[in-house]
Amino acid sequence: MTPSPQDDPRTLVSTDWLARHLRDPDLRVLDASWYLPAENRDARAEYAAAHIPGARFFDIDEISDQRSSLPHMAPPPEKFISRMRAMGVGDGHQVVVYDGAGIFSAARVWWTFRLMGKTDVAVLDGGFPKWQAEGREIEDMPPVIRDRHMTVSRQNHLVKDVTQVAHAAKLGEAEIIDARAAARFRGEAPEPRPGLRAGHIPGSKNLPFTEVLNPDGTMKPPAELKRIFQAAGIDLTKPAITTCGSGVTAAVLSLALERMGHRNHALYDGSWAEWGMYEDLKVATGP
Repeated sequence: MTPSPQDDPRTLVSTDWLARHLRDPDLRVLDASWYLPAENRDARAEYAAAHIPGARFFDIDEISDQRSSLPHMAPPPEKFISRMRAMGVGDGHQVVVYDGAGIFSAARVWWTFRLMGKTDVAVLDGGFPKWQAEGREIEDMPPVIRDRHMTVSRQNHLVKDVTQVAHAAKLGEAEIIDARAAARFRGEAPEPRPGLRAGHIPGSKNLPFTEVLNPDGTMKPPAELKRIFQAAGIDLTKPAITTCGSGVTAAVLSLALERMGHRNHALYDGSWAEWGMYEDLKVATGP
């Protein structure tokens, strides 16, 4: 099999690539499946029933900053280190992250690794659905874990807080790109989390994360991604800040930006779960 031109162990790898490297001693595979409550899916139970051989389960809600009232905020470095060591993931490992939707929550874990200074991490293009559809190997056995040392170096430029985003919105110094569905962005559909106002950050642009994906859950090629971002009115010469409902699908856009060679991007971790909650922050509606 010829390697796909898409394969890049720092952003995105194909199912063919993973199948070839599955037995590499320094490869670590993570199942980062996570679902909205309305989907009625139990990610951990699905992992226990069937996963890619050797995969460990990465619990986005648990491996987070639980001192925050906001959902699954980025974990403090020391918590990330302890959880990764317990999962046998450490320095010198090539990590591949997948999820049960195609490309959805896996991108959030890719971004979390990048935030911790880890760049040898890729999302599995098409995720578990594509892997299964191709009849590839799966198992229901828990992996054998060997503790591995991990060092991290938090990359603060990859994350923005509410103050930084409000400042950027006011000055127009960055493109704020919202990955939510158009009806939520326009304020026409209710937010899935109770108590949040409807609408978007003033001055932000809408690019639903589904638009950067193909129907089979794989990511569109870089040249096409560039056209899609530009068609959404996004100026790619400016720094980008990605946002969404709670910082999960924003990371799909961050991955797309990285694939296009746009390196100056950060993710608004609190996203709409935070912005939509504070009455003193302005909200825009409409397109």
